[in-house]
Amino acid sequence: MAGSSAVLTDDSLLSRMDQGLLRLEKFFALIAGFAVFGLMVLAVVSVTGRNLFNEPLPGYVDWIQQLMPLIAFMGISYVQRDGGHIRMDILVAQLRGRPLWVFEFVTTAMVLGLMVLLVWGSWAHFDRSFDFSKPMWSRDSTIDIGLPIWPAKLLAPVAFSVLCLRTVIQLVGYGRAILSGTDSPIAVPLIQSAAEQAAAEAEHIEGRD
Repeated sequence: MAGSSAVLTDDSLLSRMDQGLLRLEKFFALIAGFAVFGLMVLAVVSVTGRNLFNEPLPGYVDWIQQLMPLIAFMGISYVQRDGGHIRMDILVAQLRGRPLWVFEFVTTAMVLGLMVLLVWGSWAHFDRSFDFSKPMWSRDSTIDIGLPIWPAKLLAPVAFSVLCLRTVIQLVGYGRAILSGTDSPIAVPLIQSAAEQAAAEAEHIEGRD
C-alpha cells in the first residue's frame, strides 16, 4: 500500500531539478483538482436540470469524457514524487541501506520503461485523432455534442512524459544513494514511520498558527 513519505532537498543540481519539476507537478495536480470540482458542478447542473426542468445538461457524458483524463493522469507524477502510489511497503520496510536503494532503483527503472512505452503508444493514439485539415483539427469527436477528442488524448502523453522526467530524477537519486551508501538520499521519497508522520503533521500545524 502507499505510505507517507518525505523528500529531502539541498543546494545540489539534482535537488534544484527536483524542485523545478515539482512546481510543474503541483500545477498539473491543481488542474486535476479543478477538473474534479468541474465534474461535480456538471453533475449538479445536470441533475438539477433533469429534476426541475426535465432537461439535463446537453452533452453531459461528452464533458465527462473530456474531464476524465485530467483527473486520471495530471496528478500521477506529483504522487510519484511523494511515493504515494500503491506499493508493497510491508516488504520495502524490511530493507535498509543499499539493498533498499537497489530495490527502489530497479522498480523505478521498470516504471520508467513502462512509461516510455505508454508515451509512445498514447502519442500515436493522439496523432491518429489530430489533423490540421479537419474541422476543429479532429478526425473524431464525441457522440452527443461533437466535442473534439484530441485534447483529451493529448493529456496522456504529456502527463506520462512528466512522469518519465520524475523517474529519471529519482533514478539518479537512488543511483547516488547506492554509490554513497547514505541513509538520506536527495530527491527520492523516504518512507516515514508513524512517529515521524505524527511529528511532521504537528510541525505543519504549528507552522500555520
